[in-house]
Amino acid sequence: MLRKILLPSIFLVLGYGFWVSPDFKEIAAGVAIFLFGMLSLEEGFKAFTGGVLERILKRTTDKRWKSLSFGIVSTTIMQSSSLVSVLTISFLSAGLITLADGIGIIFGANLGTTTGAWLVAGFGLKVKISAYAMPMLVFGIILIFQKSKSLKGIGYVLTGLGFLFLGIHHMKEGFEAFKDGIDLVAYAVPGIKGLFIFTLIGVFATVVMQSSHATLVLIITALAAQQISYENALALAIGANVGTTITAILGAMSSNVEGKRLAGAHLIFNVTTGLIAILFISQFITAVDYVSNNVGIANDDYTLKLAVFHTLFNLVGVAVMLPLVGRLVTFLEKALRGKAKKVSEPYYLNDAVLEMPDLAIEALCKEAGHLFNNAVNIISSTLNITLDDIRSNADLIYIIDGKKQMVKADIDEYYESKIKPLYNAIVTFVSQAQIDADPDQLTRLYDLRAAGQNIVEAVKDVKHLQKNLVGFAASDNISIQREYTSIRFQLATLLRKIEQIRSEDGEDEDMTSLSLDELKVEIERNDILVNGSLDHLIRGNLITADMATSLINDGTYARSVADNLIAMSRILFTPYDPGLKELEDDLALLDDEIDAILDVK
Repeated sequence: MLRKILLPSIFLVLGYGFWVSPDFKEIAAGVAIFLFGMLSLEEGFKAFTGGVLERILKRTTDKRWKSLSFGIVSTTIMQSSSLVSVLTISFLSAGLITLADGIGIIFGANLGTTTGAWLVAGFGLKVKISAYAMPMLVFGIILIFQKSKSLKGIGYVLTGLGFLFLGIHHMKEGFEAFKDGIDLVAYAVPGIKGLFIFTLIGVFATVVMQSSHATLVLIITALAAQQISYENALALAIGANVGTTITAILGAMSSNVEGKRLAGAHLIFNVTTGLIAILFISQFITAVDYVSNNVGIANDDYTLKLAVFHTLFNLVGVAVMLPLVGRLVTFLEKALRGKAKKVSEPYYLNDAVLEMPDLAIEALCKEAGHLFNNAVNIISSTLNITLDDIRSNADLIYIIDGKKQMVKADIDEYYESKIKPLYNAIVTFVSQAQIDADPDQLTRLYDLRAAGQNIVEAVKDVKHLQKNLVGFAASDNISIQREYTSIRFQLATLLRKIEQIRSEDGEDEDMTSLSLDELKVEIERNDILVNGSLDHLIRGNLITADMATSLINDGTYARSVADNLIAMSRILFTPYDPGLKELEDDLALLDDEIDAILDVK
């Protein structure tokens, strides 16, 4: 409802402004060109957010000061705290960083965005930057039409910078011409009343333009043209800082609960920082004068003084809030809880990560791991053991022998609530994520979808196993009981080894691949049709014909469970390198090679 009212209202105000003053057109056009430049710049940097950025994230967010530094540097380079905020929400939603790390990045982004004010006030207003804009636009547009993703990204960055410079030029020229007709300083409001009014105007302007950077440039150019007073400019800058949180909030609407918590942290930080700036405005003005005198800024250079103020109050905000990150995390986790639902929903897959294929792949890996966790729960329950049994070093034979009385698990209900919904979400997500993916990324997406299918097939096979497992695990016939105990032991051992491989996180790629090959050989060796056990049992009249048929069928199901889980593990739990994938596939043992190994032994 609000959007339906807001958009026509903006059009009406703009239309009236265009009719009243031709100079207003140039200011509005400058803002529009600047915002378009921001969009182009963001599009360009998105081309470089995959792969490399994820690796940098893992190395630069393990400590609080590192995540803070990452936020400062990335925002300084990208010149968009909004982009960094949305990217951080995406990283958090994909499980690449923790909430505390994300908060550190957001704090750093607020400091990094102050560099924009310095660049505009110190360079943009003192140099005819439109002269630099034209070559950037020309070279940028040429590069955008290239096929290479990197060249396109560079093209968008150059074009974005060109439009930013051009927008600043038009805003500056518009305000210079505007002051000859209308003196906006006449509308200045002094005192605390003016502070709150212009803070709210700054918030509103940033919400409308979706960019605190654009609002700051507008404030600085208006201040340079003496169209607003210095005190009102400070209030507008405070409002711009608070208003920028709307972008993070909108970005979090399509993310999971972690993304919403981060947006909440962003809002709390910026509102707190804004309140500190308002309450101690006199002290900040004194501090700005002190800093300006010591770094050689003239008393009447209010644009650079505004940049000093913007930096100071953000710095104070970080200094106040940084020690409270732990408490902030605890508060947000209590205030924004994930809804407990009977049906499993994807935790990592959401629209926030779809725009970047590499990030989408990371999220998909984690979601497939989520699906595997659910599968392990039902498989272990079917084997009548616990996850603690699997993850411990206890003797599995001893554990299984002590749990012969099987309890039938409701696999159908579990499948419908915990397995099928997640797999459906994975399939849907892959179809959406492949739009902008390159061939290597597509291959990885399809592999991860296949891993999900392997998990689903394993659960279905366990369902078929369950009937006879429950019936024969505690049978009076010791021979059939021993064979089904063996099946339980083999599958439990397989789950334990997969968990061990998973916990190693692919530290030794060769050992991981070798372990999976050894698992395949071991499963084949224990097949009753291969090792001759079935013939021995039948000839010795140790089991009935019906029992033998059940053993043959269930042995096939058990092997299928093993094959699917091993195939899934090779995709999910071994390091992925597009260049080595074909070689790894060639080196993986085939069925006839396994048969040859068994014949030798």
